[in-house]
Amino acid sequence: MRRIYLDYNATTPLHPGVLEVMLPCYKSIFGNASTIYSFGQEARKAIDDAREALACLIGAEPEEIVFTSGGTEADNFALKGVASALKGKGGHIITSSIEHHAVLFACKYLEKMGKKITYLPVDRYGWLDPSRVKEAITNETVLISIIHANNEIGTIEPIAEIGKIARACGVYFHTDAVQTVGKIPIDVNELGIDLLSLSAHKLYGPKGIGALYIRKGTRIHPLIHGGEQERKRRAGTENVPCIVGLGEASKIAGKEMRQEYSHVKKLRDKLENKIKDNIDYIRFNGHPTERLPNTFNVSFEFIEGESLVLNLDLKGIAASSGSACASGSLEPSHVLSAIGVPPAIAQGSIRFSLGRENKEEDIDYTVENLVEIVGRLREMSPLFPGRKD
Repeated sequence: MRRIYLDYNATTPLHPGVLEVMLPCYKSIFGNASTIYSFGQEARKAIDDAREALACLIGAEPEEIVFTSGGTEADNFALKGVASALKGKGGHIITSSIEHHAVLFACKYLEKMGKKITYLPVDRYGWLDPSRVKEAITNETVLISIIHANNEIGTIEPIAEIGKIARACGVYFHTDAVQTVGKIPIDVNELGIDLLSLSAHKLYGPKGIGALYIRKGTRIHPLIHGGEQERKRRAGTENVPCIVGLGEASKIAGKEMRQEYSHVKKLRDKLENKIKDNIDYIRFNGHPTERLPNTFNVSFEFIEGESLVLNLDLKGIAASSGSACASGSLEPSHVLSAIGVPPAIAQGSIRFSLGRENKEEDIDYTVENLVEIVGRLREMSPLFPGRKD
């Protein structure tokens, strides 16, 4: 059976070039990077090279990169680390209603610890008005944390404008860039970012490795205590193979980003247009222009999204009914709720996210099957106005 993967926002396949550079780290470059003899120093050099490659991708300095186990740890490190370091100032944090759960749940934890959190609303496209951020800042605000691009609907937030506001008010600015690093150009200095979270497996790198960019001079306490690795900011023996993999994925992204951007955008637009032309009672979710080039979220009325995902899977097509991290939840997507999608319609939403391996014939095959599946599922719905009794 033909298999088509359209869920690249959930995870990406490992790039062959990334695997190639990782394999020696399991065979010969296996030393502990904290040791001073040659085995350890080989590992140390491999880590340093990877750190430099990642820093280059986002316009940072190598010493500003701290490797973590992934984006979730990086988000928690940023929020809890700054809140702890600046607890004497009051600990007020500003975020949005459409953040990834790694940020939202970290904020909920901090609320239980007595911190004040402001959750800003977004418009019907998922876009946050920078003026709302400015209005929410108080003399107790220590951190603004706004996602760069939403993982479900792809809306890209006005990060540069928010960065200027944060800088003018003397407040640290963090962004969860897990979905944008490697997909669109990022320069932490141009965007005014003090802390940035990323994850390797979203840019064709290995799972289990990510990083937090921390601008020089940013006050932050460690999240994990133990050894003195990562300049005493993240204890634990380094995961050399995966760090090297992240470094190589960063190099490849820097070379291929522009080409992949055009490729996936062309396919996404074709997918959108074919669905619009062939299926009625749909709603597109996300900003029409300020959106990731590979991401398309659509609601099909009178259908349950999980049923649609399962039926697509039977045809060999992988898509998502929302964030992979919320899989199994019966509650409507918090992102779709935040942009005003009614619960009954939100339950019928699908996220398609494309990547480097997709081809035009994948789109044709997907829409052909989607039309048939949607029609069949709607015939079983007593609410569908076009149902044949």
